[in-house]
Amino acid sequence: MNSLKIELIADEEEGGFTARIPDLPAYAEGATEEAAIADLKEAVAGYIDSFGLEDALSRIVVPTVREVSWDLAGMSNG
Repeated sequence: MNSLKIELIADEEEGGFTARIPDLPAYAEGATEEAAIADLKEAVAGYIDSFGLEDALSRIVVPTVREVSWDLAGMSNG
């Protein structure tokens, strides 16, 4: 596995970003997206050192993604 999808969450109040891989209990923060990603890489390496590569790989689930065309405004009951 050479590529992973990570989630970047902007902190609107404090600034900066949190980065995470939803399937792994490893999180990171940084002032920029790049800093958060770099910190996440270190956190994942630490997880692998502690629990092993097989454990990390077994937790990562590749989701099925489908694109749908929905009119979200038309879904409102209000």
